[in-house]
Amino acid sequence: MQNNVLILDFGSQYTQLIARRVRELNVYCEIHPFNKIPKDLDSFKALILSGSPYSVREADSPRINLDILLSKFPTLAVCYGAQLIAQEMGGVVSASNIREYGRANLVIKKNDSILFDGIENNNQVWMSHSDTIKQLPKNSLLLASSDDVENVAYKYMDNTYCLQFHPEVYHTVKGKKLLENFLTKISKLKQTWTPDSFIDSTIQELKTRIGNDKVILGLSGGVDSSVAAILLHRAIGKNLHCIFVNNGLLRKNEFQDVLDQYKELDLNIRGVDYSEEFYNELADVSDPETKRKIIGRVFIEAFDKESSKIKNVKWLAQGTIYPDVIESISATGGPSATIKSHHNVGGLPDFMKLEVIEPLKLLFKDEVRRVGRSLNIDKNILGRHPFPGPGLAIRILGDINKENVEMLQEVDHIFITALKEANLYEKIWQAGAMLLPVKSVGVMGDERTYEKCVALRAVESTDGMTADWVDLPYKFLQDVSNKIINRVKGVNRVVYDISSKPPATIEWE
Repeated sequence: MQNNVLILDFGSQYTQLIARRVRELNVYCEIHPFNKIPKDLDSFKALILSGSPYSVREADSPRINLDILLSKFPTLAVCYGAQLIAQEMGGVVSASNIREYGRANLVIKKNDSILFDGIENNNQVWMSHSDTIKQLPKNSLLLASSDDVENVAYKYMDNTYCLQFHPEVYHTVKGKKLLENFLTKISKLKQTWTPDSFIDSTIQELKTRIGNDKVILGLSGGVDSSVAAILLHRAIGKNLHCIFVNNGLLRKNEFQDVLDQYKELDLNIRGVDYSEEFYNELADVSDPETKRKIIGRVFIEAFDKESSKIKNVKWLAQGTIYPDVIESISATGGPSATIKSHHNVGGLPDFMKLEVIEPLKLLFKDEVRRVGRSLNIDKNILGRHPFPGPGLAIRILGDINKENVEMLQEVDHIFITALKEANLYEKIWQAGAMLLPVKSVGVMGDERTYEKCVALRAVESTDGMTADWVDLPYKFLQDVSNKIINRVKGVNRVVYDISSKPPATIEWE
């Protein structure tokens, strides 16, 4: 890749955000754990050190060989990275008298600094640390302070810039400009990482790697697998064989609707219905992680059965994207805490004997959509909300059966249709309905009812790592609630979820 920036992750919650901001500036970057530094350092041209939940004062806090890295690359060190350089190079880091978290006012000391070129004084920045740099190391130059912190930004030696604040977060007003200064003026990188450049290089790479081999791809109807399919189709044409498995857990009419859309794209695709197999395996299963594992296993069995009908296949393509990859390891190089299992990460069972190809594994979700637009993929496909791999199974809390699935499909259909009719759908990152494992008393006409409750959920986000609930108009929610209760037999109560992520997750299971 061109213009590589190496981002070393010490475990910060903002590391992915650093990468996304760099990519937004049309510069390619990669995230690697601090203790799994790539051997081929010559392929990188600049270095960014992330923040961390650790303190540099702790004996077991992350360490790297700074002498080698700082002498090799222009470096931007953020928060923990800035403290690590200060401490390792002879400065002093100590606990802050108060935890420095939140908005702060930046006072630039050296206006001739390239890093702050074009950035006026007294700008808002975002702090997030409990240690502070009391004394700078030798060969350092103070660049900026805040009202409460003296050593907020400094330059070490000739080409290393250190910040106590986070330029990657929205609340640092000129953070993007600062990153651009580091990338283009200090590191001398060109802003050539664009959707078109990615498409050209990826198609050429796919042609070279695959040759005349056959590839199978399990399409889901989502953005990622759709963009992966079109890229592969452009590279190898009819040697791409797409299989769309109906697990019985899709949205209402989605199997046929999506199948029709794909055929319009001239893809070599076959739809197969395995609904009954999934229902049988999920009968009486309520544990969410067990559901996911069953759905993953049955999908692989179904996919293997159908793919075996295609002779001489050598490759399996997947729509894996970059957050799937980097979430699978932590900053210490081990497995990250399991919140929920990803349905498309972890390789293949041995019996499939196929090599995996993942054309989107370097892209974030917003980049996938930009690539899709450059490929002229229908906006109805690109604009589709993310939908969980296990489908409605993890939106039905409790047992899975055909009756519950059809009930939730109707509720979801009313909700999503209403969002589209009210011109709200495209303003929302993800929306859906959950069928809860509780019944409540209601009154319909003169009769008492004892029926199910559904929860509606709509969130705004950029990549799903964090999300906030959408403040939908009360009148809209009132109308949707009335339609659901009046039209869906078995539901007599509708609630709206106003939880953010974190602490909640977007899905309920």
